Amino acid sequence: MAKEISTYVKLQVKGGAANPAPPVGPALGSKGVNIMEFCKQFNARTQDKMGKVLPVLITVYTDKSFDFVIKTPPASIQLLDAAKLKVGQGSKEPNRVKVGKVTWAQVEAIAQDKMPDLNCFTINSAMKMVAGTARSMGITVEGKAPWEN
Repeated sequence: MAKEISTYVKLQVKGGAANPAPPVGPALGSKGVNIMEFCKQFNARTQDKMGKVLPVLITVYTDKSFDFVIKTPPASIQLLDAAKLKVGQGSKEPNRVKVGKVTWAQVEAIAQDKMPDLNCFTINSAMKMVAGTARSMGITVEGKAPWEN
Protein backbone atom coordinates (compact mmCIF):
# COMPACT_ATOMS: atom_id res chain seq x y z
CA MET A 1 0.00 0.00 0.00
CA ALA A 2 1.21 3.51 -0.79
CA LYS A 3 2.47 5.78 1.96
CA GLU A 4 0.52 8.93 2.80
CA ILE A 5 2.38 12.09 1.78
CA SER A 6 2.78 14.69 4.50
CA THR A 7 4.49 17.53 2.59
CA TYR A 8 6.99 18.50 -0.10
CA VAL A 9 10.20 20.47 0.47
CA LYS A 10 12.09 22.21 -2.35
CA LEU A 11 15.75 23.10 -1.83
CA GLN A 12 18.75 24.13 -3.89
CA VAL A 13 21.89 22.41 -2.62
CA LYS A 14 25.41 22.16 -4.04
CA GLY A 15 26.18 18.68 -5.30
CA GLY A 16 28.12 16.54 -2.82
CA ALA A 17 28.02 19.33 -0.22
CA ALA A 18 24.78 18.81 1.72
CA ASN A 19 25.24 19.33 5.47
CA PRO A 20 22.90 19.95 8.43
CA ALA A 21 23.62 23.70 8.39
CA PRO A 22 21.06 26.08 6.86
CA PRO A 23 19.23 25.81 4.47
CA VAL A 24 19.00 22.00 4.72
CA GLY A 25 18.83 21.56 8.50
CA PRO A 26 16.00 23.97 9.39
CA ALA A 27 13.91 23.03 6.34
CA LEU A 28 14.01 19.30 7.06
CA GLY A 29 14.19 19.47 10.85
CA SER A 30 10.87 21.28 11.08
CA LYS A 31 9.27 18.42 9.10
CA GLY A 32 10.75 15.74 11.36
CA VAL A 33 13.03 14.24 8.71
CA ASN A 34 16.34 12.60 9.66
CA ILE A 35 18.69 15.33 8.39
CA MET A 36 21.91 13.29 8.44
CA GLU A 37 20.29 10.43 6.50
CA PHE A 38 19.20 12.89 3.78
CA CYS A 39 22.68 14.45 3.64
CA LYS A 40 24.36 11.04 3.28
CA GLN A 41 22.00 9.90 0.51
CA PHE A 42 22.15 13.23 -1.35
CA ASN A 43 25.96 13.43 -1.20
CA ALA A 44 26.27 9.81 -2.39
CA ARG A 45 23.97 10.43 -5.39
CA THR A 46 25.66 13.71 -6.40
CA GLN A 47 29.36 12.76 -6.21
CA ASP A 48 29.68 13.27 -9.98
CA LYS A 49 28.18 16.79 -9.83
CA MET A 50 30.40 18.28 -7.12
CA GLY A 51 29.93 22.01 -6.54
CA LYS A 52 27.02 22.45 -8.99
CA VAL A 53 23.80 23.92 -7.59
CA LEU A 54 21.10 21.25 -7.86
CA PRO A 55 17.40 21.70 -7.12
CA VAL A 56 15.98 18.82 -5.10
CA LEU A 57 12.31 17.97 -4.42
CA ILE A 58 11.91 16.06 -1.16
CA THR A 59 8.67 14.15 -0.52
CA VAL A 60 8.07 13.72 3.21
CA TYR A 61 5.65 10.97 4.30
CA THR A 62 3.53 10.86 7.48
CA ASP A 63 5.85 8.22 9.04
CA LYS A 64 8.75 10.75 8.69
CA SER A 65 10.42 8.77 5.89
CA PHE A 66 11.32 10.59 2.68
CA ASP A 67 12.15 10.27 -1.00
CA PHE A 68 13.83 12.88 -3.14
CA VAL A 69 14.27 13.72 -6.82
CA ILE A 70 17.34 15.61 -8.02
CA LYS A 71 16.67 17.95 -10.95
CA THR A 72 19.10 19.45 -13.47
CA PRO A 73 20.97 22.65 -12.54
CA PRO A 74 19.01 25.89 -13.12
CA ALA A 75 19.32 27.47 -16.57
CA SER A 76 20.60 30.70 -15.00
CA ILE A 77 23.55 28.89 -13.39
CA GLN A 78 24.36 27.09 -16.65
CA LEU A 79 24.17 30.36 -18.59
CA LEU A 80 26.58 32.02 -16.15
CA ASP A 81 28.98 29.09 -16.64
CA ALA A 82 28.68 29.32 -20.43
CA ALA A 83 29.31 33.09 -20.36
CA LYS A 84 32.23 32.53 -17.92
CA LEU A 85 30.69 34.76 -15.25
CA LYS A 86 30.57 34.22 -11.49
CA VAL A 87 27.32 33.35 -9.72
CA GLY A 88 25.47 36.55 -8.88
CA GLN A 89 26.97 38.53 -11.77
CA GLY A 90 23.76 39.02 -13.75
CA SER A 91 22.96 42.56 -14.87
CA LYS A 92 21.10 44.89 -12.52
CA GLU A 93 19.56 46.56 -15.59
CA PRO A 94 19.33 43.74 -18.17
CA ASN A 95 17.58 45.88 -20.79
CA ARG A 96 20.43 48.43 -20.78
CA VAL A 97 23.60 46.86 -19.36
CA LYS A 98 24.78 43.60 -20.95
CA VAL A 99 27.23 41.51 -18.92
CA GLY A 100 28.06 38.58 -21.19
CA LYS A 101 27.53 36.69 -24.44
CA VAL A 102 26.61 33.13 -25.36
CA THR A 103 26.14 31.45 -28.73
CA TRP A 104 23.08 29.59 -29.98
CA ALA A 105 25.12 26.35 -29.80
CA GLN A 106 25.62 26.92 -26.06
CA VAL A 107 21.91 27.73 -25.66
CA GLU A 108 21.04 24.49 -27.47
CA ALA A 109 23.36 22.47 -25.21
CA ILE A 110 21.72 23.97 -22.10
CA ALA A 111 18.24 23.35 -23.54
CA GLN A 112 19.14 19.70 -24.26
CA ASP A 113 20.32 19.31 -20.67
CA LYS A 114 17.23 21.01 -19.19
CA MET A 115 14.70 19.28 -21.48
CA PRO A 116 13.41 16.72 -18.88
CA ASP A 117 12.61 19.52 -16.39
CA LEU A 118 11.05 22.01 -18.83
CA ASN A 119 7.38 22.04 -19.79
CA CYS A 120 7.89 22.00 -23.56
CA PHE A 121 8.02 19.35 -26.26
CA THR A 122 10.45 20.63 -28.92
CA ILE A 123 14.06 21.67 -28.66
CA ASN A 124 13.25 25.01 -30.35
CA SER A 125 10.77 25.97 -27.63
CA ALA A 126 13.28 24.89 -24.97
CA MET A 127 15.93 27.06 -26.64
CA LYS A 128 13.51 30.02 -26.63
CA MET A 129 12.95 29.53 -22.88
CA VAL A 130 16.70 29.44 -22.18
CA ALA A 131 17.27 32.47 -24.44
CA GLY A 132 14.56 34.34 -22.50
CA THR A 133 16.34 33.53 -19.25
CA ALA A 134 19.59 34.82 -20.75
CA ARG A 135 17.88 38.02 -21.85
CA SER A 136 16.46 38.65 -18.38
CA MET A 137 19.96 38.21 -16.92
CA GLY A 138 21.57 40.71 -19.28
CA ILE A 139 23.32 38.05 -21.39
CA THR A 140 23.09 38.46 -25.16
CA VAL A 141 22.72 35.47 -27.49
CA GLU A 142 24.98 35.98 -30.51
CA GLY A 143 24.11 34.98 -34.04
CA LYS A 144 20.84 34.06 -35.73
CA ALA A 145 18.38 31.71 -34.09
CA PRO A 146 18.33 28.30 -35.85
CA TRP A 147 14.61 28.55 -36.63
CA GLU A 148 15.08 31.90 -38.42
CA ASN A 149 17.27 30.44 -41.20
